[in-house]
Amino acid sequence: MKITHVQALYPRYQHVKSSWRTHFWQIAVRVETDTGLVGWGYGGGGVAAVEIVNRHFRPLLVGRPLTDPAGLEDLWDALYLASAPYGRRGLAIMALSGVDLALWDLLGQAEGCSICELLGGPRHPRVRAYATGGELARHRDQGFSAYKLPYQFSSPEQGSDELVAWAGGARTAMGAEGLLMIDGYMSWSPEQAVSAAAALVPFDIYWFEDLLLPDLVEAQAQLRPQIKPVLLAGGEHEFTHYGFAELARAQALDMWQPDITWCGGLTAARRIVELARQYQIPVVFHRGGEVWGLHLIAAGFGEPLAELVGGRQEAPKDQLWLDEPQAEEGYLHVPQKPGFGVRINEDMF
Repeated sequence: MKITHVQALYPRYQHVKSSWRTHFWQIAVRVETDTGLVGWGYGGGGVAAVEIVNRHFRPLLVGRPLTDPAGLEDLWDALYLASAPYGRRGLAIMALSGVDLALWDLLGQAEGCSICELLGGPRHPRVRAYATGGELARHRDQGFSAYKLPYQFSSPEQGSDELVAWAGGARTAMGAEGLLMIDGYMSWSPEQAVSAAAALVPFDIYWFEDLLLPDLVEAQAQLRPQIKPVLLAGGEHEFTHYGFAELARAQALDMWQPDITWCGGLTAARRIVELARQYQIPVVFHRGGEVWGLHLIAAGFGEPLAELVGGRQEAPKDQLWLDEPQAEEGYLHVPQKPGFGVRINEDMF
């Protein structure tokens, strides 16, 4: 089949945070073919990424054949090279992610199979999910046995007392076998991380995530052994296997967490996982409970642990994708429909 049209769209979000995400949140990418099949993908970068797809990537793709995963990788490499003067990281790769996922969706539809099956079939019939944000007790009652707390220090002088109080209650609620993680979202100092790790030893925290700016690779490498046995995790703000190779050489992280809709799509994610295997580094995808990551995890790429961002139960949410799998007793099952198995909510445009 040949590509006949490519279009990126920015949804009419009503409920994103009043921050940079208002205009720079996720994009949808639609790819049409001469067979009548239409693929949908999900990328980052907001309205700026829409321009990259529609004004640069589209003319490079229209007329190109799409036959198999190897041919798709050739298309990925061509778009990466074309955008390298202004890309390599950030917006260009977030835009490329959406295109790549739409192309994979097309391949699955053309073969009449799910992406998981296209990748070799399910190695994990069900995937353990962990909840991020929202109310821990609610997620526990829903059957989740793993939970991650988003927690930003408000000042460099703030201590760990609040975290210790939370961890005590969380460990009691989740039991000894539950997984507990903390996401610092680039707000912790190395000193706060070391202090928190020591104070939280009794509560068996699995990982600290995204503590420092991603540019501070050497600082992360120095911090990593100081917070043991807590793992230092990160990588949601890193891009492509080239970027993760730099993290590997620096030995900066114990665990990689690429976001499939940002890091370059499924093609890049597969390359990142292969690199991680060489260095024996576990991979737990950022937002991996969304279908774009779930198919990959179920097929055996990365650890069988998938993130679902919960938020507050009463908070209104935009529903861009329909038929997304829902966690049942803390586990997710991969969709069986061709492609990624979700539909776009056309009312969002």
